[in-house]
Amino acid sequence: MKKILVIEDTPAMRDLIVDTLSAHGYDCLSAEDGLAGVEAARRVLPDLVICDIHMPRMDGYGVLEAIRSEASMSTTPFIFLTGAAERVNIRLGMELGADDYLTKPFSIQELIASVTAQFEKQATIQRQADQRLEELRGNITMALPHELRTPLNGILGLASMLLEDGESMSPHEVRENLQFIHQSANRLHRLIENFLVYSQIELMLRDPSQEAKLRTGDSVRIEKQLGNWAAEAATARNRTADLRLNMLPVTCAVPAENLKKIFTELLDNALKFSNSGQPVSVEAFNSGNKLVIRINDEGRGFSPDQIARVGAHMQFDRKFYEQQGAGLGLIIAKRLTELHGGRFAVESEPMTRTTVSLELPA
Repeated sequence: MKKILVIEDTPAMRDLIVDTLSAHGYDCLSAEDGLAGVEAARRVLPDLVICDIHMPRMDGYGVLEAIRSEASMSTTPFIFLTGAAERVNIRLGMELGADDYLTKPFSIQELIASVTAQFEKQATIQRQADQRLEELRGNITMALPHELRTPLNGILGLASMLLEDGESMSPHEVRENLQFIHQSANRLHRLIENFLVYSQIELMLRDPSQEAKLRTGDSVRIEKQLGNWAAEAATARNRTADLRLNMLPVTCAVPAENLKKIFTELLDNALKFSNSGQPVSVEAFNSGNKLVIRINDEGRGFSPDQIARVGAHMQFDRKFYEQQGAGLGLIIAKRLTELHGGRFAVESEPMTRTTVSLELPA
């Protein structure tokens, strides 16, 4: 049974609302002023709050701010009660986070409709959250065991072969096996590195002082670095013939280590999700006080819904496509760009093209 807290200083109005909602199957509690209402909310954690604006000890705005400041009630639906002459104050309430308001006098039908609408909205949000959680769980379940075991099995298997039969192998065979071990180790190293980088970024997002420190840096010329990083990424994917570079003399104030992470993760995605023979272009130029980088490919692409749902461990259509990675590259690039005060945008037409655009301090 849904719990509703009614905060109203007029006894007749408070009793009418409580009796009406109780008759419609809700578990109702009440408080006679704002301060008592906040204390009751903290005690019972209601599923919805109905609150008058003008009350003694604490007004409705104070109640809303107090409730929204509690992590356990930050998303609890909140309905304001207001007199007809107070409608000009509704904007303030909505800006503070109120979900709806009822103007006195209101009918029983209006009261029930408002309450029902809030619970239906919450149910929709919960269904969407559950769906995303299930998708995330599926991505982690499918990706992580594979991404950890595959390179590790390669390392263990080939190392055992070299230990057991290395003396009978030709130098060429030994070198070939060592190259496979090195490739597998690099794949595992990158996976672990991305987990660590993503964790550090999330911690920085919660520490404004660290974020401010990250944004301080001197402008340096970086077109050669970009060209070298692009060549390394293309070589690793055997796609050097597909790479198209258009880099003007450019400067950037982002530390080289972070810029390289942003750039290589995005370029590697473009190479990974397009086919050999399809061009992958990189453009870099300064525009005012910004460095602009655009990476374009003609691969699988994203739907608008997928672009909106970019996040940690989000790998789209993995069940239909063979792909490496744990779904962290895109969100790491996005988060790092934003931490440096930059702008990150993705434009895509599925199975046609994808363009990732960055603007960073120059």
